[in-house]
Formats: sequence, C-alpha cells, structure tokens
Amino acid sequence: MDKISKESKLEKLKKEYKKLQEKYKLPSFNELNEDFSIEKAAENETDFVIREVRRQISEKAYNYLRFIETLINPVNAPMSIMTLVKTFGVEEKNKLTEIYKKLMKNELDLISVDIEFSEKKEADFIKNTHKIWKEIKKDFMEVVKSVEKNWNTKTENGSRKYFG
Repeated sequence: MDKISKESKLEKLKKEYKKLQEKYKLPSFNELNEDFSIEKAAENETDFVIREVRRQISEKAYNYLRFIETLINPVNAPMSIMTLVKTFGVEEKNKLTEIYKKLMKNELDLISVDIEFSEKKEADFIKNTHKIWKEIKKDFMEVVKSVEKNWNTKTENGSRKYFG
C-alpha cells in the first residue's frame, strides 16, 4: 500500500471519528490514538468506524488484562515474569489487583457491547475505557517504577539458582 492511499484512509477515519466525537462527546482522536493506537482502525474498511475504534481500544485493554493476570497468578509463567513478581511488595500487588478488577469489569462490559451492535453502546464503552485507562495508567506506572527501583536489590539478594 502506498503512502498516499494510507494517508487518505487515515484522514477519512479522522473525519468519520470527528462526527462521532461530536455526537457522543468522545475523547479527541489524538488523545485516544496516543493511548490506544486507534489509527490502526484505518487499515480496515468498514461502515462501522466506531466499532473499529472500539476494537483497537479493547485490544490494548485486553492485552494489559492478560499481562496483569499473569503477574498476579504466575502459574506456568515464563522465568522473566517470575523475576518481576519477586520484586513486588504488598503495595504493588494490591495496586495490580485493583487494576485487574477494573480491567476485568471492563472486559465483561465489552461482551454485551460486542454481542449486539449499538453505536451508543460502542461510544459509552469507548468513553468508559478511556476513563478507566486514565485511572489505571498512573497506578501501573507506579508499579513499574517500584519494580525498577527494587530490581537490583531483590533479584540479587534472592539469587538462588536452580537449573534442575
């Protein structure tokens, strides 16, 4: 695909989104694009722009949900996850659990939105997910910073190696 046709698809997406934004008081395209890469929706030709935008948003939320689920319950997780988990204190575990609850509730809401199309439900889901993301992003960054701070201390002190 050449650059000109891709740009025109993106511009078309932005124009269609702008109409939806005004109709449903949605966040700006740029704001959602920064957090959820919604410009990818331009790759799919559709009559339901709002559904494609929602899919991009829900895909990122789902990926974080699964990642956090693995951190909270690292059964059969790769060694890299186990190394991360060892750096968590009680506060980090509690924050991850709260983030997980919010994302899981959002995932349950997605099911009803996905089953029966409604432009209004799609818009409400986008607004709600954006609101949740703004809330959890700060907490998740605090967990990441704590892991970075504790990385050398906790990984070196408990460095019993087992290659059994």
